[in-house]
Amino acid sequence: VQLQASGGGLVQAGGSLALNCTASGTFAKINSMVWHRQASGKERELVARITSDGSTNYADSVQGRFTISRDYDKVTALLQMNSLKPEDTAVYYCNINYVLDIGGLPFGSWGHGTLVTVSS
Repeated sequence: VQLQASGGGLVQAGGSLALNCTASGTFAKINSMVWHRQASGKERELVARITSDGSTNYADSVQGRFTISRDYDKVTALLQMNSLKPEDTAVYYCNINYVLDIGGLPFGSWGHGTLVTVSS
């Protein structure tokens, strides 16, 4: 399974950006789609997750500002980022957990990162 991430760029503080992650390939089910980020000199952290039943969870630092949603037909996860802050500057990565057969062992796949830069 391959992931294509897009939507990064440069934005001023207080602005908005939307990131897209689209999965392609052969799989029976995607259990979860997750956005992570890694700022320069810091460890990668989970930003937002959405599961197959639509449940979501967010990092405390983005709660109330970011929204993750999922388009099942297109196997795409959208991360809408509002009220961006300079500390949101990072490379954002998409990750999915999927199975090849229902009830089978899960696999993971990572997309290439997309850079988000928020200027003050």
